[in-house]
Amino acid sequence: MMEDMNKLRALIACEFSGIVREAFRKRGYDAMSCDLLDTEIPGNHYQGDVRDILDWGWDLMIAHPPCTYLCNSGVQHLHKDKSRWVKMTEAREFFMHLFEANIPKICVENPVPHGYSDLPKYSQIIQPYEYGHEISKRTCLWLKNLPALLPTLIVDKGERYIGKDGKSNGAKWYQLPPSPDHSKERSRTFQGIADAMASQWS
Repeated sequence: MMEDMNKLRALIACEFSGIVREAFRKRGYDAMSCDLLDTEIPGNHYQGDVRDILDWGWDLMIAHPPCTYLCNSGVQHLHKDKSRWVKMTEAREFFMHLFEANIPKICVENPVPHGYSDLPKYSQIIQPYEYGHEISKRTCLWLKNLPALLPTLIVDKGERYIGKDGKSNGAKWYQLPPSPDHSKERSRTFQGIADAMASQWS
């Protein structure tokens, strides 16, 4: 439910953590997160399908749609499992539904997509180490009526994962061991990025 109709309203779509929502709330927004999961940080949260509330009169939306079938890191699985092509099409439709929503200002966040996803060209790529976190994780932003996000605190890129062949295979942080919460741990927005969004786009 909306808290104050006199405040600017921000929808944080596909967010269970509450990190981005709280960053905007602290900047004076009436911010609501939405996800199929409950929120980890108590606050203004709609548990359900975000498509149910897209027309609630938002001024801004930050969206984090599922990336499993769209991101470049998973492209090799498309030729191993034909069902993934159907799921990829559904994921793309959901992504575009959010990006084309009738909301004045929009940011959709996802990892680098593969070519089969047929997504629009992203506006920019950001890294956690540009916002105070010693971690490398390329993140694409698709922006509508929002300026490019500027770095706030550039630090070391973080420890790299070195495989048995002696070659680097990305950030060690990204090589998390298997667990029931593996995908949740990798999907949370870094606090420095959330704070930059709220500060620069308020």
